[in-house]
Amino acid sequence: MNFRAGLLTGFVAALALAGLLALAWSAFGRKSSAPSSAKTPPATILKEEDILTITLTPDAETRLGIEVGKVKEGSVPRTRTFGGDVTTPPGQAILVAAPLSGTIKAPAAGVPQAGSRVTKGQVVFQLLPLLSPDAKATLTAARVEAEGQVGNARVAVANAKIMLDRAEQLFNREAGSQRAVDDAQAAYDTARKSLEAALARTAILSQAVGDANKGTAAPLNIEAPTDGILRTVSVTPEENVPSGAPLFDVVNLDPVWVRVPVFVGETSELLIDQASVGPLNLRPGSKVQVARAVTAPPSANAIAGTVDLFFTLPNSDGKLTPGQRVGVTLTLKEEANDLTVPWSAVIHDIHGGSWVYVTAAPHAYSRRRVQVRHVHDGQAVLKTESAIGMGLRKDMTVIVVGAQELFGTEVGNGQ
Repeated sequence: MNFRAGLLTGFVAALALAGLLALAWSAFGRKSSAPSSAKTPPATILKEEDILTITLTPDAETRLGIEVGKVKEGSVPRTRTFGGDVTTPPGQAILVAAPLSGTIKAPAAGVPQAGSRVTKGQVVFQLLPLLSPDAKATLTAARVEAEGQVGNARVAVANAKIMLDRAEQLFNREAGSQRAVDDAQAAYDTARKSLEAALARTAILSQAVGDANKGTAAPLNIEAPTDGILRTVSVTPEENVPSGAPLFDVVNLDPVWVRVPVFVGETSELLIDQASVGPLNLRPGSKVQVARAVTAPPSANAIAGTVDLFFTLPNSDGKLTPGQRVGVTLTLKEEANDLTVPWSAVIHDIHGGSWVYVTAAPHAYSRRRVQVRHVHDGQAVLKTESAIGMGLRKDMTVIVVGAQELFGTEVGNGQ
């Protein structure tokens, strides 16, 4: 084979190979392009309520104790919680002073410690008078002054009683307010306590004057003027005190007042006739007491921008002490039309999110997100816009008993 024949043979072979490649490309390229011309199906969108739906058997529902209720809609009072502190009402603290100069002695039962409870007439100290001629004259003058104070106190009690009776009559005729009755009652109690203290001082001075005229020096019993707590003790036994020196004071802590600092811009939004008082970390279901508003001397904090509201609260068990912090819930004037569910229907996950279970189908329950605005009388008031966005509607069926157990079953650690 010469060079020309070889060149011709190679050219023919190249043409044959190119033809085979073109034929293969046309065959396989047509097949690969055929699927690309088909319409691509849309992406599957999985909704949150479909993921969080759990289906139970009738036996499982019975075992979990599932009970259902309805989502309600209506006007619900709105509340706001503030921090308050317990204070002593005016006139409830009585200071006992030495009626004359003398030496302090301890009674047979010993001197009660500050903070202990005392009863009316209980001997706290004994006072041994110093019977000098000047002391005798001082005793006589002090008894005359004390008798005058008793007369003034009797007049004050009589006037306070008249005002109290008048306030009660107006309230019974629906022409007065409960606040006026409370104020009149407080004024009457204060006047009565002052009269009791004046009578006790007069009795002590009368005894001392009689002993001085006889030339004796019998110890005088210094008694507690009322039931209450011995707040402070200012002297010790064997100490010489002048006339009028403070010895101790007794405070009556039933009732007590609660002072509530409120931002000045919020007072116009609040109903301040009464309040609910409970623990400082006030939570739904906590035990609360109803306190009534009282009139007190105006007080405010210019730096914090707050004004003080005062409420009176019974304290017969003595659990509240001055200075104690409490939670005070006040009702807002404005009421909102919101969706509500029983508080037992709301569950919380480990991240603090709030949920309820709604009936999606027979024996199927879907977990929906909710945001609780506040809880009122066992009903969780929801943020309506958020609840509607999650598909929650009025009259929908929700689980009110067994929701927590169902949540445990869903996440894998339940029954």
